[in-house]
Amino acid sequence: MRARMIEFIGKLQADIVATLEGIDPQAPPFHKREWDRAQGGRGVSCTFTAPDHPESVLEKAGVNISMIHGSLPPPAIKQMATEHASLVQKADQAGNLPFFAGGISLIIHPRNPSVPTVHANYRYFEITEAGEVEQPKVVAWWFGGITDLTPNYLFEEDVVHFHQTLKTACDAYGTGLYPAFKKSCDDYFFIKHRGEHRGVGGIRFDDLCDEPNSLLVDPSAPRPKSADEIFDYVKTLGNTFLPSYLPILSRRRDTPTDERKRRWQLIRRGRYVEFNLVYDRGTKFGLATPGVQAENVLVSMPETARWEYMSELGTEGEDTDESRMLEVLKNPRDWV
Repeated sequence: MRARMIEFIGKLQADIVATLEGIDPQAPPFHKREWDRAQGGRGVSCTFTAPDHPESVLEKAGVNISMIHGSLPPPAIKQMATEHASLVQKADQAGNLPFFAGGISLIIHPRNPSVPTVHANYRYFEITEAGEVEQPKVVAWWFGGITDLTPNYLFEEDVVHFHQTLKTACDAYGTGLYPAFKKSCDDYFFIKHRGEHRGVGGIRFDDLCDEPNSLLVDPSAPRPKSADEIFDYVKTLGNTFLPSYLPILSRRRDTPTDERKRRWQLIRRGRYVEFNLVYDRGTKFGLATPGVQAENVLVSMPETARWEYMSELGTEGEDTDESRMLEVLKNPRDWV
């Protein structure tokens, strides 16, 4: 499964980068950088920034893959074992256990305020038995995934398209997946100190394996259960990224804009930063991982953001584009 996941994320990264470069051939290409982790593993970062090209469609983007391995101490194993009770006993008996983690993570911050930011991450994790053996036994494995849309301005047809594309992909594996994972996404991307969500959601799941999953309350409902089935599901979702987002980007990239819209975009990006630094578990885990490259963890940050003290935008007491967006962020909808 490690080899299959590595092959998949490498191809998906190449496809997404090539497509994004193709929509704006006048902009600089993505910068590709390969890196090694001293503690074990490697990665490939493909990043975009164009400060000298103010007409580029994208302002900042990153499409990164990583394939890392090493050992986890018992406290770290127990922290992840909420869905894998059998791991706790193994950690107590064996001490440190070898692990592998492979995945793709991407973020796109477009330049036009009418084009939403989008984020996605799909990953595979496994823990193997301790000891010097040529083919160590896998004692636990699981997949995780997340994709979400963060618009500055509400175009309902865009949000419906994004969610419908995800629902169609999920429904092929079980009609209970999309509603459960959509709720999980809404619950996760909540900025508690603001009383609002980061965006309009998508889907989110973790610890998906052949054991019961807390997000799926009906154990008899159809869903992918074997490693092969779940891997196929994750591949389908990964390949759904471009169809879910590219039509939105193409439709809104040339929308007329002004200083007010840019100002609101930067304020919303400030909220994006607040969530990532205060609440996002991936950011916290990444920065706490030995040998991590902080730039790769923080690539999801927008290039520019803004914090205004008691800003009136969206709260003027009038029916404005900004207030309509804020209403949706405070009260998530069922889009499909």
